[in-house]
Amino acid sequence: MKEFDKKIKELPLGSYFVYYKDKKYLLNKSIYSNGRIIKIFAKCLSNSDIVSANYFLTIKSGLLKPCEMEKAKVIDFIKALKIG
Repeated sequence: MKEFDKKIKELPLGSYFVYYKDKKYLLNKSIYSNGRIIKIFAKCLSNSDIVSANYFLTIKSGLLKPCEMEKAKVIDFIKALKIG
């Protein structure tokens, strides 16, 4: 989880294109509650796949709350994405 924590924090704020498993996504990263919550939303441009989650930084090791999907999907997406 340390790799995930580091990568999600280092992602730039705003909207930009990323690649995951040879698919192009439009990703948006926002920060809420005085920097305590990171919101990630990504939409695949070639199909209906989405990745959406909130990451609460106030918990010692961070608390990942995916939006209607498995945690493993969000973790793999963040760890494997390439900005481009």
